[in-house]
Amino acid sequence: MGVSTALLTDHYELTMLAAALGSGTGERRCVFEAFARRLPTGRRYGVVGGTARVVEAISEFRFGDDELRHLREHRVVDEDTIAWLADYRFAGDVDGYAEGELYFPGSPILTVTGTFADAVVLETLVLSILNHDSAIVSAAARMAGAANGRPIIEMGSRRTHEHAAVASARAAYLAGFATTSNLESGRTFGIPTAGTCAHAFTLLHDSERAAFEAQVAALGTGTTLLVDTYDITRGIATAVEVAGTGLGAIRIDSGDVGVLARQAREQLDGLGARDTRIVVSGDLDEYAIAALRAEPVDAYGVGTSVVTGSGAPTAGMVYKLVEVDGRPVEKRSSHKESRGGRKLALRTHKPTGTALEEVVYLERGVAPELGEHDRLLQIPLLRGGRPVAGLPTLEDSRNRVRQGLVSLPWEGLKLSAGEPAIPTVYPVQEQA
Repeated sequence: MGVSTALLTDHYELTMLAAALGSGTGERRCVFEAFARRLPTGRRYGVVGGTARVVEAISEFRFGDDELRHLREHRVVDEDTIAWLADYRFAGDVDGYAEGELYFPGSPILTVTGTFADAVVLETLVLSILNHDSAIVSAAARMAGAANGRPIIEMGSRRTHEHAAVASARAAYLAGFATTSNLESGRTFGIPTAGTCAHAFTLLHDSERAAFEAQVAALGTGTTLLVDTYDITRGIATAVEVAGTGLGAIRIDSGDVGVLARQAREQLDGLGARDTRIVVSGDLDEYAIAALRAEPVDAYGVGTSVVTGSGAPTAGMVYKLVEVDGRPVEKRSSHKESRGGRKLALRTHKPTGTALEEVVYLERGVAPELGEHDRLLQIPLLRGGRPVAGLPTLEDSRNRVRQGLVSLPWEGLKLSAGEPAIPTVYPVQEQA
C-alpha cells in the first residue's frame, strides 16, 4: 500500500459510519452520485478533472496502524468501528465520466455503488479531488481556447498550497497547457516542465548585460531572457547584443503587455531577430489572453488565475445518496434538491458532431433510444474496488478535452456569461 488517504476526510463521515454499523443499516446496498447542481457563475460548460486521481485515492483508502491509533486516541469512533475500519478496502463499483469529458448541471459525473458503509466514507475524498481538479481544468480550458493554439506555461505554484500546485499543474496540462514550471508535477505525472530566470537573477548581477551573459552561457542562445527589470527597450537591445539574432525568446512580465509586445516585435524585427519569440506573463486570465489575440504574442505564462480557477476555485459538486436497496431516495431541501434513483447519461449530437443535449435518465427506467450520433457518457472505473484495466491515459484525456470543445455550439465557447452550452434534460420514464 502507498501513502494512506484514509484521514483525508471529515470527522462526520466516520461517525455516520459508526452509527450505521450500530443500527444494522450499514450493509444496505446504496448508490451515491457526484454531480453539480449548477455551473459556476458565467460559465457555459465544465470539464471533468481528477478522475484518475480519484481512482488512485480510493485504492489507497486503507486504515493502517497509525490511522487507527489516531482514531482511538481521539475517540473519534468506538472500538467496534475501529475493528471494522482495520479491514476496510472499498469493494464496490465506481462508474463515471471519463477525465476530460465536458459536464453540465445534473450530469452524473461519478456513481459509487456498494454498501452504505463502504461508500459513505469516500464522500470527502471524492469531492475534494473532483471539485479542485475540475475547477482548475475548466478554467484552464477557457484560457487554452482564448490562446487559440498559442502555447501556455502553467506557473502558479507560488500562488497555492504546495500539494495543490502539483494537482493544478496536471489539471492545466489536461486542459491543453503546453508545460508547467512545477517539477514535482513533471516527476509524478510526466508533464513537460520549463523555466529560465526571474528578476532576482538580473538584480543579482552588476548589470543587466552581465545577467544576460551568464544566462546565455548556462542555457544557450535559445533561452528566454526577461527584459523588463529596468527599461524594456534597452533590455531588448542588450538581449540581442548578447545572444545575437538567434535569441530564442524574450519575456515581458509587467505593464500593458499588448502595447509592449507590439513595440517589442517592431524592435526585434528591426534588430534582425525576426524569429525571436515574445512571451508575456503577469496576472493573465482568459479575458486578458483573449484581448491579446491580435497582438504579436507567441506564448503566455499564467499563474494565479489558473490555480485559483479564475474566480471559481471549486466546481460546486456534491455527493448524494440516490438509491437504497434499489429504492430511489431524494433530498428535497430548498435549493439543495437531488433527483432519486441511479442515473445514466448520453449526449445527443447533430450529424455534424455538434452537441445538442445532455440526456440524464434513470437506469431502472426505459432507456432513451441511442441515435447514430449520440454517445453514452459513463465508463466503468472500478469493479469490486479494483481499477478497471485500460483506463484513459493523461494524453487520452487531453484529446478528449479538445474533442469536447470542438463539439460545442459556437455560442457555448464564448467567455461572456450565459446559459449552459447545451441543456440538461430528464425524460419522463416508466419503470422497465
